[in-house]
This record gives sequence, C-alpha cells and structure tokens, in this order.
Amino acid sequence: MPRRAYRAAAFAFMVCALACGSVAACSVEFHDASRPPVLNGIHKIKHVIIIMQENRSFDNYFGTYPGADGIPMKNGEPTVCVPDFIENKPRTCVKPYHNPYDLNVGGPHGIADVQPTINGGKMDGFLQRLPLGNRDSLFYPPAPKGVCNDYLHPSCYGGLPPDLMGYHNGKDIPNYWDYARNFVLQDHMFEPVAAYSLPAHLYMVSAWSASCSKQSDPASCKNEPSNVDHIFPGVGTYTTPNYAWTDITYLLAKHRVSWKEYVDNATGPYCKIYQPKCQSLPQNGTPMLWNVLPFFTTVHQDKQLGNIQKLSHFFADAKNGALPSVAWIVPSAKNSEHPAGLITTGQSYVTDLIDAIMRSPDWKSSVIFLAWDDWGGFYDHVLPPKVDANGYAFRVPALVISPYAKKGYIDHQTLSFDAYLKFIEDDFLGGQRLDPKTDGRPDPRPTVRENVSVLGNLFNDFDFSQTPRAPLLLPIHPKTDLLPPPKT
Repeated sequence: MPRRAYRAAAFAFMVCALACGSVAACSVEFHDASRPPVLNGIHKIKHVIIIMQENRSFDNYFGTYPGADGIPMKNGEPTVCVPDFIENKPRTCVKPYHNPYDLNVGGPHGIADVQPTINGGKMDGFLQRLPLGNRDSLFYPPAPKGVCNDYLHPSCYGGLPPDLMGYHNGKDIPNYWDYARNFVLQDHMFEPVAAYSLPAHLYMVSAWSASCSKQSDPASCKNEPSNVDHIFPGVGTYTTPNYAWTDITYLLAKHRVSWKEYVDNATGPYCKIYQPKCQSLPQNGTPMLWNVLPFFTTVHQDKQLGNIQKLSHFFADAKNGALPSVAWIVPSAKNSEHPAGLITTGQSYVTDLIDAIMRSPDWKSSVIFLAWDDWGGFYDHVLPPKVDANGYAFRVPALVISPYAKKGYIDHQTLSFDAYLKFIEDDFLGGQRLDPKTDGRPDPRPTVRENVSVLGNLFNDFDFSQTPRAPLLLPIHPKTDLLPPPKT
C-alpha cells in the first residue's frame, strides 16, 4: 500500500475511534489513495429512531424480568415495602404487587415530588405524596363529575384506587418482554431531569430545560428544570413557549443531517387541555408538552418546521426506505400508556411502529431507542445518581432494537436520554457536543450532559461484527393477561 494511502487510512481510523469512544467501535478497510477508506462500526447505523412513550418506571414494567436489577425478591416475594400514608391511621408497609389491570393510575410525578419520594435515599416516599390533593391538579381544570373528555384527565380513571406500587410481567406486556429477550434491555436508564414530561422531552432533544427572557436569544436563558411558568401562568391561560437555547436540530442542520419528528394525532399546540375553550373537545391528541420541537428557535431559524410531520408520513417514509437520519416519534395521549391510556393500546401502537421499521428497506441500517419519558409516580427501588442540580430522576424502561443489537443483553450501564444525543453526535456529527464552548451557539447551560463521567456509552449494546439480525415481527394485538379496570 502506498505510504500516503496508509496514512490516510490510519487517520480515518483514529477519527472513527475518537467518535465511537473506543478502538473496538471502528474498523477501516484499507484502499489505495484513489478510494476513500470505508468506516464501519457505529457508522453502520444510518437511521436513529427514538420512540418516546409515557409515565412508567422500570420496576413497573420490568421489575420481575430475569437478570435485570428489578424489585428485590426472596422466594418470589418482594423484600421491600413503602410506608402507607394514604389514610390517617396507623402506618402499614405496602409491598410491590402484581397489578393485573390494563388501566393504571400512577401517582404524583412533578418536580416537587422527586426529593420527598427519594426521601434521603430511602426510596420510600411514593405513597406519602398521594394525600397532597388531585395528583394532576396543576395541569387539569376541574371536569364535570363522571365526564371523561381527555385521556389524561383524572376523571378518566373511574375512581380507581392508588396503584403506584403495582407492577406488570411478561404475560401482561408480552411484546415488550419479547423485545427485551431478543434485543437489549437497559435497566439503569434514568429520566435525565428530576421533573415531569415536559422537561424530559426538552432534555431528549437538547440536554437542558430552561426559561428564556428574550426571543431567539440563547444567552437570555437560565436554568429551569420545571419549565412550567410560561405554560401555566394561570388557570385557563396559555403563552407560547420560547425555547431559545441550542438543541440537537441546530447541529443536525449545520452538518446537513436529515431529521424529522413524527407526531401522532396532534390537535395543534394552541388548543389543549389547559384552555377552557378546548374542554368540550375530545382531547385524545398529542399534548404540546410532549411535542416541543415546534417551539425551538433553531427549528424556525433553520426553516425546518416542515420536518415536524403527522405520523402517516412515518409509515410512508418507512415503506419507501426514506427514513431520515434522526427521527423522534411522539404519541397521542390515547396511545402513550400515560394513565389513563390503556397499556394494551400503547403496546399495539409501538409494535405497529417497530414492525413498520422492520419491514422497511432501512431496517438493516437502523436502531430503535424505545423509552418512557418519566416514572409517572410508579414505584422504583433504585436511587437515581446526581449529576448536577437538575437530575437524574427515577429509572424508566428502555430498549435498544437493531439488526446489530446484542441478543438478550441486559445493559447495566448508567444511562439517561443524554446518551441518545451522544450516540447521534458520535454517529453523524463527528463527536461534536451540545457544548457552549464549541457548538457555535453558546447558551449558559450548567452541564455538557453528554460528557458527564457517569454516563455510559450506547455503543456497548451493539455487535457491529455480527451478521445483521433478521426482523422480529410481532403481532399488533398479542394475547395478554391484562384485565379491564374493575368496576367502582
């Protein structure tokens, strides 16, 4: 091989290794100087699809999964319990239990609930938060008694008792457990921010949650993990969010990397459950606090608002082998598994998405990251690591599905949604981070989350030397042991 070609190939190998995080992540085919070296490893992934569901803890879905860091058990019985604060009577201790019902309630899961629930590391304050009033009173105006006009409204729970200590098993959610058995289950994926859905979705695309005083000015943003003031400034009012800090779409546009957000059954950001004029409408669409990209300054400045599309475009793109490099899929309330959405409905929706990708010509070069955005108040026994003033919060279920994913592998690394951004940056952006010092659009974020030492590397979930795995097509409506909610 000519010396010049060898040096070029060696340089390419070094670049790939740096981007992938290890020498093992990459290999280079050596060619003569007339042909560029072929990078393998992580760059075999040309399509990253993030499916984000709602409001489940790891123990709620996978607490009894064999080999996972699940609910502590002895002889099949939980060895942990949580003090019962539901009623004013002598305290008892409630153990996790199998919940056979399709409709769940969950519990309080706002920023004010995180530390009292952790309770100094005891992880036993879950039930203590229940007497504080309507679990979602901050978000939902009162509804007429017996009226269920929104899938997220407490009126839809039918008076069910608290069930946040309940868990489900493989007979309840068979497809999710089948994905775990055949691909990768992550048992230390933590919500990146100690708060509820909106900040979690903001972190998913930007690794930060902030409040900005000036339109389109990233320097005017300040740390705000709850990110609630401008959305709920008063009952029945609404102001347009101003997400002026830097998100990943800015870097994707800068590097000419394609992206899309597919939104399931959105009803529009200005007519939501927070406005009285909308209360008479059947609000089973996608709440704006899950659909955050339309409010980022960068999306407008880069003229990429058209990248936010209805879910029907996803199915067309998958069928035609036209999936973008990076995609986010955001559910409707009905399909989200957020109480009071049915688990079976959400599992069927997710299976339909995954089957579409597996049938796509793009399957052979894709990875699906499936996760749930926050814990929804459900019990989890693992203490979240503290990486900065904002997080992490509780564990959530997470799966990696790809033709290059290891089979039946349980990833015990400490992870958060920041790892998704890190993977995207390593795969498509040469390792560039959302770093105010280097990204060209500085904001005052407190931490470059992709670089925190505790964060694992998703590369460990793959074997890029293996023959690409065949699709695992699962039934959209699998047999399940889940029962309809009990009559109250």
